[in-house]
Amino acid sequence: MVHVYNCHPYASQQIVQVEQEPGLVCCGGGALFVVTIGGCKVEAYNLDQEGCPLICRFATMGNVRSILHSNIGDYLVTIEEKNSATYLRAYTNWRYQAEEKARVGVRLLGHLLRGASQRGGVQMEIIEIPLSERPVAVACCPVTGDLLVGCDKTLVLFTLRRQNHPNMSQHNIQAPSNTQQSSSQNPDQTSNHNFLDFERSVILHLPATKPVQVALCAGYVAVQTDLEVLVLKLEANYKQNELELEESSEEPKDDVTEDQADFLILPRHQELLGERAKDCDIPVSIEKAGLEERGQNTFSYVLFRRFTPDYLQGCSVEETHLHSLKLQPLFTSCQSPVEEPTCVFCFFSLPTTGYLYSLKGGVELISIYQYPEKVLEAVLTDHLLHVITQNALQCFTVRCAAVAARFEDPYIDTTMRACPPSSLEVCALRMQLFIGLRSLCVCGCHVILLSTADTETPEETERNAQRRGLSRKWTMSSPKETSAVGHGWNLYVVDTVPLLTLYQEMVEYSQQYAQNNQQAQSLWHLLSEAHLLLRAALLRPSQVQHCRSNGGAADVRSEGQVAIQTDRLKMEEAFRENCAQLGDCFSKGNQRHCHQALPYYRMSGLAVTEVMARNRPLSRTSHTYGPGFLFYLKHYLLEETDQHLSQEAADEVIDILSQSEPSQLISVCASPTMKNVNPTRTLRILQHLEDSAGVSVAMTITMATLLLRLDDLPQYTQLMERHAEMVFVYGFIEEPRLLLHGGGGGQHTNICPTALTRQMAKSQPGLLVAAMVGLHENNKVQLEQVDHMFQVLGCENSLQVDFWEAMLMASSQEAVIQELLFRLSSVYIDRLMHTSTDKHVPAPPARKSLKSADDLINSCSHYGALYPWLTVLCPPYSTGFQHQEALHKMQSLLCGPSLSVGSVTPLLESLSDKTLWGFSLHLLCATRKGQYDTSIEELLDQCPQAIIAYANHHLQDEYMDLWWQKLLPELCNRTRSASDNSILLAALKETLVVVAMETSPTQFLELIPDDGTASYFLPHLLTCSQKHLLA
Repeated sequence: MVHVYNCHPYASQQIVQVEQEPGLVCCGGGALFVVTIGGCKVEAYNLDQEGCPLICRFATMGNVRSILHSNIGDYLVTIEEKNSATYLRAYTNWRYQAEEKARVGVRLLGHLLRGASQRGGVQMEIIEIPLSERPVAVACCPVTGDLLVGCDKTLVLFTLRRQNHPNMSQHNIQAPSNTQQSSSQNPDQTSNHNFLDFERSVILHLPATKPVQVALCAGYVAVQTDLEVLVLKLEANYKQNELELEESSEEPKDDVTEDQADFLILPRHQELLGERAKDCDIPVSIEKAGLEERGQNTFSYVLFRRFTPDYLQGCSVEETHLHSLKLQPLFTSCQSPVEEPTCVFCFFSLPTTGYLYSLKGGVELISIYQYPEKVLEAVLTDHLLHVITQNALQCFTVRCAAVAARFEDPYIDTTMRACPPSSLEVCALRMQLFIGLRSLCVCGCHVILLSTADTETPEETERNAQRRGLSRKWTMSSPKETSAVGHGWNLYVVDTVPLLTLYQEMVEYSQQYAQNNQQAQSLWHLLSEAHLLLRAALLRPSQVQHCRSNGGAADVRSEGQVAIQTDRLKMEEAFRENCAQLGDCFSKGNQRHCHQALPYYRMSGLAVTEVMARNRPLSRTSHTYGPGFLFYLKHYLLEETDQHLSQEAADEVIDILSQSEPSQLISVCASPTMKNVNPTRTLRILQHLEDSAGVSVAMTITMATLLLRLDDLPQYTQLMERHAEMVFVYGFIEEPRLLLHGGGGGQHTNICPTALTRQMAKSQPGLLVAAMVGLHENNKVQLEQVDHMFQVLGCENSLQVDFWEAMLMASSQEAVIQELLFRLSSVYIDRLMHTSTDKHVPAPPARKSLKSADDLINSCSHYGALYPWLTVLCPPYSTGFQHQEALHKMQSLLCGPSLSVGSVTPLLESLSDKTLWGFSLHLLCATRKGQYDTSIEELLDQCPQAIIAYANHHLQDEYMDLWWQKLLPELCNRTRSASDNSILLAALKETLVVVAMETSPTQFLELIPDDGTASYFLPHLLTCSQKHLLA
């Protein structure tokens, strides 16, 4: 479907004063080239000056059958005929032909006329390009300036080369003065003093194809026959050892038998996109033709489309053929000139239907253009499609900007930014009537039309009248009469209006729909069309380079840059205005697309109060708000922002949501944006909602927060005692912003505690810690953010440690567990170093931890039960309470299974082992490392009364032999030197009991020291023997 709007994309119109009847026309570089009937003379006219004055004219070497201009290199390429032979020629430096008697050089491809150029300065050159086959079509790459020539069975690619002329200085350039202004419009012209040449690089063989048109752009090659289009992608492979791409060598199959020779065989319709295009029946082979070693050239199939004549379209088989093939690049503002274009589009057309494809990033059919009558020619630009019929110039919108925007901005189609879809139905803006149109070309904002008033037969006149009658829905302007000169042809230059002017007209046009129905589909469609026009202008690179002049003054360039910058600022302002209008359209639209209001309002730059004002119901009796506006409002209030609504605006938000979506009031009240809301009024609304909807924990917390703002602590306390602790935790998980603001930017974004959080830290610390654990375990907050919150509260040495201990009980993530174990070990060791060990010295007042050491041992698996020997080594109540709690927690972690000893060892280096509690921690680390030999020695030195308890606990199983290999010899040696030490003697006796039970009599005899008293060891030997006999 094609929408039709009565907008005016065309502005002024002028007639080019051409003396002889034009045969061919083309344009580029700010110039219009006219080949007169007879085909041996080219005239160039300046399109950017009023009246299109003549720039120069020059003769060609043959009758021109085809002419094309390349903006890159500013050269012309022609297909000429002379003496029944066809030639391909390129004309460079043509701007220096302001006088017909100027010097002209003729040379072959690859041969520079160095001597002549040095003597006579820069001159126009005609480059003969020899070909083995007859050329039928040419194309120039708008990105690189390369030349593609279509022959009967091959496509030949020529690479554009620039060669600096030796000993060429600035004063040698003697260009005519009237060409300087024209030259300044194209930065890639002969002012660079480069000589252009071409190098034959690649030949594509297509034995089954007869090209009619070709196109080239950024490595994409398109070839068109009467009913087929094939697009290939050429790539240079610089890996020398890589095998060449397999070449298709299949010859076209001739399926026509003698019996079928009298019938017309029509191929079936076919569309193959991307990798599927290689399944087409068009064989292609590639041949490298360049002399330099640049690796192998490969190609891949991109697009294949074949059509079958459709009689229902009103065209005969003879009339049904493709035309207007074009590859259109689109650059964006973030690109440098040497980069590949962001997007490449392929356009081709049948007489009644046009097709636009996007090639980069996946081949996709973007738009189908249904023409109201048979189209002779079409030209695609970045933002408009111009087509001509026999008697009309028509203009359609295109979707190139929608595709390019999604390539440039990854946030398109999100809640951040939006853009109308590329699948948006196209629209026709205008039909301008002319008489006998024959040719169309476009250069910038200039549309060039060639008309010839041919005589029509009565049948043709009647048929055209019928077709015009079928398309009366198109808005037509008055026919333009031919010039009064009396000849039967005219060459028109129709200027398109500036995009900003066309946008403003579209906006004015859309108001007709807005007055009738703000939810009308046509309103949204027209505003989307206007949006894409502005996007197309803003996506394009800055045009400041067009203001550069070869010989112009700096102030002229500055004025041009200021004007372009001013226009861009106006377009950006119009873009924001359009986004606001689209936001209004979606805010009142249906439920399906209501979410689009959010990104469009964001792109508009409007404040939330301005958006609210635009969406207020017009009638006082009506209180309905559109779903899109409500969606925007809810998402805005969910964002973490430093902006705060005034009390009036915040109260209005409460009123809006209490009428439209009461269930969202809790989330709204928790938003930091609503900081200035009237608490009394809001509390009354929430109380009414609770009476109607029932009690909920989130509602209770919200009401308690409002009571805090009113300093009503008794009522606050009553509400906070309404539910159990875990129920409140679930409420905070449902709405975390009741406790914390910020954190929307990710893990490293700081958060800020609310007033409720500060109050809970004083009155309900256990609930606060449990709530923070619940938020962390439900991925509502990060560990570092909670640490920052407790630091803001000034509880980093109390509640923060309680939080870590609670997290250790709840977390199942190994990385988090190890991090918490290290943090807690650091805290416990710091407390041991900075608290008094004397229980008689009063300790400074400190808040008691939520969990004691015994609580943690009983409830957390990471805290192990204290080893029995630790009680002997450090008796209870031997130090102050705080010191003993820290010691027991640290000992419990070392007794547990999770703490890594290697991570905590550096922390213990600051603790002395001269005290028993310090020695106990070092001994625990050594034991965890398996250093039992040294541990036994140190324990006998420091606290021998604990050695038996230590041995009973640790010297078991595979370490049992340490009883007689290490402990027994150590005790014998020490009792020998201190025979009156009752502690050592008791330990020796206990050791001998264990050794007697675990060894054989022979082993036991070997363990008795030579100087030992027989009466002392004999009872143990007897016990050992009896045990052995019983076994």
